[in-house]
Amino acid sequence: MHRLQERFSKLIQEVSTDYHRYMYNKIDWNNRMIGLTGPRGVGKTMLILQYIKENLPREISLYVTAEDFYFADHRLLDLADSFVKQGGKYLFIDEIHRYKDWSKELKLMYDYHPGLQIVFTGSSVLDIHKGVSDLSRRTSMYHMQGLSFREYLNMFHGYDFRSYALDEILNLKLEFPSDFRPLQYFSGYLRQGYYPFPKNNYENQLLQIVNVTIESDIPQYAGMNVSTARKLKQLLAVISKSVPFKPNISSLASVLNVSRNSIADYCLYIEEAGMIAQLRDDTGGIRGLGKVDKIYLDNTNLIYALGREDSDIGNIRETYFFNQLRVNHDIVTSSVADFMVGDFTFEVGGRKKGLKQIEGIENTYIVKDDIEFGYGNIVPLWSFGFNY
Repeated sequence: MHRLQERFSKLIQEVSTDYHRYMYNKIDWNNRMIGLTGPRGVGKTMLILQYIKENLPREISLYVTAEDFYFADHRLLDLADSFVKQGGKYLFIDEIHRYKDWSKELKLMYDYHPGLQIVFTGSSVLDIHKGVSDLSRRTSMYHMQGLSFREYLNMFHGYDFRSYALDEILNLKLEFPSDFRPLQYFSGYLRQGYYPFPKNNYENQLLQIVNVTIESDIPQYAGMNVSTARKLKQLLAVISKSVPFKPNISSLASVLNVSRNSIADYCLYIEEAGMIAQLRDDTGGIRGLGKVDKIYLDNTNLIYALGREDSDIGNIRETYFFNQLRVNHDIVTSSVADFMVGDFTFEVGGRKKGLKQIEGIENTYIVKDDIEFGYGNIVPLWSFGFNY
C-alpha cells in the first residue's frame, strides 16, 4: 500500500491541469461507481488525475493502475478493504481490463463499502452490460474519444473556443477572431492531432498503441490465443490498405482462414477498441444494429500512420467527418450521398465538389474541404470538428 501511495503522489504532482477534455464536465462525479471507457491513448488517465488533484483531499484518495505488479499477488478487494480501514473514501482504478474478474470484485467492493466511491477506467472493448453480477445497474458509464479539432486548437495552440451544436454548424453560426485561419492548423490535426501526445514522438507512440490494443487488450478480453490475435492484426492491415472498405465477409474469411462469423466478431472487437469505425445503414433502427456498409479506420491519424503513401484524400475527408460527428450523433449511410445524421444528408468532398448529385433532396449539405467559410448549404469540413 505504501508503494502505491508513493506512486500516486508522484503522478499527482506531475499532472498538468492547464486544459480539461470535453468529458471532464460531463461526468457526474457524485455517483458511487463511475466507469470511463475509451481507446488507449485518448487521455482517460490524465482526466481522472486532474479531477483528483483539483477536487479531492489527497489523504483519503488513492489512484492505482491494474497493470501494477502489486496486483500479481494482491486482490483489488483486499486493497479496497485496507484502504477503507485507513479512512479512504475515493478509489480510482486505471486500466481495469488488465485485472481478471474485474467486474465481480468491483461489485463486491461496491456492496461491502457503501462509503467508498469507486472510479475505474478501461479499454473500449469492455462491455459493461455483459459484465457478471449485474454491475451495469451499479455503474454510471461514460465513453471518451480522442481530441476534436476544437480541443486540439485549444490544447496545443492556445485558443479558447467553445463547442457548437450541429444546427449551429449547419447554419454557419461559428464565431472566431478575425485573424483566425482554420486551414493553417487543419492538416496538422489530421496527421497528428487526435491523440494528446507530444509531437516529437507522435507516430511511434501511436503505433505502440495500435500494437498493444491488437496484440494484448483485445485478446485478453476476448480470451484469444496468440494465433487468433495475429489474425486481428492481419485484418487491420487488410482494412488499412483499402479504406473505406466495402466488407466482403466471405473473401476476408478466406484470406484469414477463419469462419464468416469470426470476421464479424473480429471487426466488432477492433471497432470497440478504437481502431476502425463501421458505417451501418438504418435498418436496425438504433446504433449498432444495422448492416455494415463501409469500414473506415477510426480516425485520420491512423490513416497516416498505417496507410502511409496509400492515404487517399477522399477517405481522409470522410473519416474526419464520421469521426467528429459520431460523438454526439448517430451516423448512417445514405443511398444518395455519403452520410445521414437524423434528417440531414451529407456529401463530403473537396473545394470543387458540385451540387448535381443532391439536387432536389431536402435537408442536404455539401461538406467541402479547403474552404474557410461556408454559404447556403455548403459547409466547411473543418467546422464539424467543433461539435464537441
